[in-house]
Amino acid sequence: TARKYHDATLPKEAHKTAHFCSMCGPKFCSMKISQDIRRDAAAQNDAGGSLLDPATAEAGMAEMSAKFRAGGGVVEVKV
Repeated sequence: TARKYHDATLPKEAHKTAHFCSMCGPKFCSMKISQDIRRDAAAQNDAGGSLLDPATAEAGMAEMSAKFRAGGGVVEVKV
């Protein structure tokens, strides 16, 4: 995994538990981004799940399906 690869390249144990690596710093590190995503997902799950209620999500999907069919129902659009 990426974490094993990351840990294998670091010389000391303390570096392996850092919240970011020395290669990219704390603001842009993929480790920090992953940690932030995990934290936000856990908070979302604790708060009751989805950001949209199922009926709103279903209505939005139906609307986009209608737009897709109205546009010819193909993924590729000629320019």
